[in-house]
Amino acid sequence: MRNIIIVVFLLTLSTGISQVQNNGSVRDNASTDEPVKIAPKATFDQYRVITLQKDTTFVDTSLTIKKEYQYNYLRKDIFGLLPFANEGQTYTVLDNSLKNYTAFPDIGFSGKHFNYLQVDDINYFSVATPLTELYFKTVMGQGQSIDALVALNISERLNVSIAYKGLRSLGKYINQLSSAGNFRFTTSYHSSNNRYFLNFHFTGQDILNGENGGITNLDDFEGNDVTFQNRARLEVYLTDARSFMKGNRVFLDHNFKFNRSDNKSALVLSHQFTYENKYYEYNQRTLFSRVGNEEILRFGEAFVTSGINDQARYNKLYNKVGAIYDNSLLGKFQFFVEDFRYNFYYDKILVLDSGVVPNAISGEVNTIGGQYEYRKNKWNGTFLYSNSVTNQSLSNVDAKLKYQLDEKNSFLFQYQMLNKIPDHIYNLSQSSYINYNWSNNFNNEKINILEATAKTQWVDATLQLSSYDDYLYFSQDASPDRTQLISPKQYAETINYVSLKVSREFKWGKFALDNTFLYQQVDQNDDILNVPQLLTRNTLYFSDYVFKKAMFLQTGFIFNYFSKYYVNDYNPLITEAFVQNEVKIGDFPMLDFFINARIRQTRIFLKAEHFNSGFTGNRYYNAPNYPYRDFMIRFGLVWNFFQ
Repeated sequence: MRNIIIVVFLLTLSTGISQVQNNGSVRDNASTDEPVKIAPKATFDQYRVITLQKDTTFVDTSLTIKKEYQYNYLRKDIFGLLPFANEGQTYTVLDNSLKNYTAFPDIGFSGKHFNYLQVDDINYFSVATPLTELYFKTVMGQGQSIDALVALNISERLNVSIAYKGLRSLGKYINQLSSAGNFRFTTSYHSSNNRYFLNFHFTGQDILNGENGGITNLDDFEGNDVTFQNRARLEVYLTDARSFMKGNRVFLDHNFKFNRSDNKSALVLSHQFTYENKYYEYNQRTLFSRVGNEEILRFGEAFVTSGINDQARYNKLYNKVGAIYDNSLLGKFQFFVEDFRYNFYYDKILVLDSGVVPNAISGEVNTIGGQYEYRKNKWNGTFLYSNSVTNQSLSNVDAKLKYQLDEKNSFLFQYQMLNKIPDHIYNLSQSSYINYNWSNNFNNEKINILEATAKTQWVDATLQLSSYDDYLYFSQDASPDRTQLISPKQYAETINYVSLKVSREFKWGKFALDNTFLYQQVDQNDDILNVPQLLTRNTLYFSDYVFKKAMFLQTGFIFNYFSKYYVNDYNPLITEAFVQNEVKIGDFPMLDFFINARIRQTRIFLKAEHFNSGFTGNRYYNAPNYPYRDFMIRFGLVWNFFQ
């Protein structure tokens, strides 16, 4: 009901504002003495979507195969991510190159962050008239997934947007409810003399998941007993556990140019500010899980006999102040200082037989750095270096160089070297479960990533070479069968990773075959970083106009596959993946059939997901004990309004 009210509010706001013409006047139907001035129709390039890095695209209402790939809960192409059975749960990361690293620490609990919008995920708008976008998609029972956005111009120089993404999905299995909300508000402004620019946003996000710990008996799922085709009859480990994360963020990025006139050189003062707080909670009323006639403690012994209620809090304050010298011949030089303050804390200090577990990790990191940007003719490059000047070490080298040969061919080279502070969950954890309390002082992770990308008229290809030293991970400790006792560890040796991703689309008249292949290989002495060697997605589809070109239609089949490997398991207590080397998953096909259509600015999507599940065998999993999605039919739409 909350989601519906927000959508109605956004539509009402957009419709009301659209009655105001661009020239600031409202047409009075009672007055016929003066001729009515009709504002010129806005063109598509007057509806701009702008990232924090100033990359600009236009609102696109076309229907392409890429729109099919992006029509999901995350609103982006998820090749390399395998979603869990219910919408809004965590994902299995199949493509290791998708991981993004920053030198500063974060809270952890990474399973909660796939749908958590970060600073770089927020877009800003510049629109000629009010713009509305509505996203809707059905889910796995008793709910819906929506995303509603309104962007409008208060004036030519001041644009605002308000958006809300909401989800509720009960799921097919016991205790699998997902409920989430992502609220966004943005403002963009520039002065009349173009000397001052500002981007501001506020986000309020909450993510709630029922955590069932997976099914207890795989034979029931994999067998032919029709009783268990109703997935709610499958026994799970946890029937009343849930995890919850919420966060609020205020972000400001603005700069002021000292020069009063446009010339070949400019001196600019820049400032970026972020304040964010996060809260994580795990609840579980009953400790024992029933497996057949046996009762077990899934996460080991606890300090309490019932009512687990673990809570962690985190806040950070970030300021970056820089001076920029921009010269049309030499490029852009920036020198900056950063101040990053964090506090990760619980409500008590624990004194255990194994030692004292403090209640907080707090710190302040100051860095100095510089950045150089060069844009000339076909070349576009950026080089950034920053290093800490406080006791806590941190450094970042990030270089990018792009060569645009022509409209169809470009080449991008990137290198990043990070000395990264560990995320806080590795160094501190408190829980009512005895084995989930720890206090560590791990070394910084050292990460080197070299990447080359070629986008050509023949093929798109990306090669990544990475190395990891002091790699942090979770793994299972010695424990009784069916009990998950995991802890953080640091790998003392080097891990080398290589991946090659190749994409190519072939077209024959109204038919097309879109292909993406990913090859991965890891060089390590122990099985720590585990990935499938091969991933592929192949889409055969048909496109054409129908109904006297009133509708554009796309229909076809999508084939997804990844090879067998030791997949990371999932721990719902801390919502982290952990290394296991006993169970392999993969080597099962996933076939989808879709029919999509576009009518003016509306795109309609209908898909039969994993329709082969009934005849290729019930051996499809996300992680040990976590089955992948069964066959189901889902539909929805994306609708744009231009007032």
